[in-house]
Amino acid sequence: KSAIGMFNATGFDSLQAVIGAAEELNKPVIIAHAEVHNVYNDISMVGPAMVAVAQNAKVPVCVHLDHGTSLDMVYKALRLGFTSVMMDASAMPYEENLRLTKMITEAAHSMNVSVEAELGRLVTGEAGSGEEMVGAKAEDFYTRPDEAEAFCAATGIDALAIAFGTAHGFYAAQPKLDFDVVKNCAKATGLPLVMHGGSGVNEEGFKKAIENGIRKINYYSYMSKAGYMAAKAAIESGKSSYLHDVEYAAMQAMKEDVKKAIKIFS
Repeated sequence: KSAIGMFNATGFDSLQAVIGAAEELNKPVIIAHAEVHNVYNDISMVGPAMVAVAQNAKVPVCVHLDHGTSLDMVYKALRLGFTSVMMDASAMPYEENLRLTKMITEAAHSMNVSVEAELGRLVTGEAGSGEEMVGAKAEDFYTRPDEAEAFCAATGIDALAIAFGTAHGFYAAQPKLDFDVVKNCAKATGLPLVMHGGSGVNEEGFKKAIENGIRKINYYSYMSKAGYMAAKAAIESGKSSYLHDVEYAAMQAMKEDVKKAIKIFS
């Protein structure tokens, strides 16, 4: 009846923040590299650092590829020693999603690496844009429990990301979450379920989602915003002209935000 937080490590400041928060609270954590962030920190550079940090941490740490949409990126993560990968072919037709996910699952399992896949879609893209929502209702994207059951059985995945009303990026208003989707998917699949678009959901929403079967919560946008606001304040204070002082302020603010999230999830 608890969930593990997954936090995107877009650089060394956020990597330190997440591991620092987990160690202070003595809780396990998932650090992730999202394919969409590769333009800022290439996996070939940040990946080995993530693996090394995980190996040296005082708490259990999973190193995860978040939203791997290309086979090239998934295979890079596997070669670098990531302990978990997400094959995200949810934008493709069901049969193609199933085919690609099954192929990656077979390769990953041969290396003792767990696999997350996605069925259904969030109403925003991974970068937080709303282009997918045009001309559609949120419910049109929700995961169907019967489809989820067949998909998980056919692919052999270890965790399933489902769509039940959350969105990537920042929320203009509290999302309306359909917890029956969570409960029914958990019952149908028997697998740990994943909540994407976790930032911005209130404490009650998190707890109800966990109650109904969510076991991994992806959280990034509001952690990043906490770092951004702290960096902005440090610059505007005029106390230092060194970038490392700004990065340190951002890291500390992100760490506190991550600690709040971990406390709620566990």
